[in-house]
Amino acid sequence: MPRIKRGVTTRQKHKRLLDQAKGYRGRRKNTIRVARQAVEKAGQYAYRDRKVKKRNFRALWIQRINAAVRAEGLTYSQFMHGTKLAGIELDRKVMADLAMNEAAAFKAIIDQAKKALPA
Repeated sequence: MPRIKRGVTTRQKHKRLLDQAKGYRGRRKNTIRVARQAVEKAGQYAYRDRKVKKRNFRALWIQRINAAVRAEGLTYSQFMHGTKLAGIELDRKVMADLAMNEAAAFKAIIDQAKKALPA
């Protein structure tokens, strides 16, 4: 059985790992063992924060809607209940955008939600 020399594949693995660690500080960018730990941890943070990003944006949209709705004399929860009763099926992202950029259109939605609420 012929002897297998593994230098080429090992170097390729190391090169790929160090390319991923490019821009890190200290030994994290040029020492294989430390770079591997840093890249793995970065991957964990990236995976986690892809989900956290969605939470943060939803919270931002809710804050924007709440601010716009309170100026019209409603609370966020009353407004959302009114939109459900009125059959308005816009998501929070679109409503927040309307509240920021299209005040007249958002005011019309608020008026519909107010009418749908029980007095």
